[in-house]
Amino acid sequence: MNINSLYVSPSLRFWLTLILGVWALGALGLGWLVKSFVILLLILAVTPILIVIGLRFWLKQNLIQAPCPVCGFEFASLVNSKTRCPNCGEAVEVQDRQFVRQTPPGTIDVAAVEVQSQALED
Repeated sequence: MNINSLYVSPSLRFWLTLILGVWALGALGLGWLVKSFVILLLILAVTPILIVIGLRFWLKQNLIQAPCPVCGFEFASLVNSKTRCPNCGEAVEVQDRQFVRQTPPGTIDVAAVEVQSQALED
């Protein structure tokens, strides 16, 4: 028998050693160690997916996109927060998933209405 005929590639040698090691641990009654390692690997693989799904759900619940009540520029902000419009700089806060101007107490906020006028002829 020639020694070159027993050559095993390094990658195949790794997998054979791994399989033999797992089989030996299972035969010795240390299967719980292998199962724990597999469970740990599964947890490490699933955790980032759950974090991304949870973050997307939280953003969907807590992020609103609405127009500025002053200039009409549409931007996003978190629910129950105070911010400034990036276009006009007006201080706004979020109420009922819409932006509302922040006004000091006692200020009456009115909306102007344009009225067409006609010139009177004498």
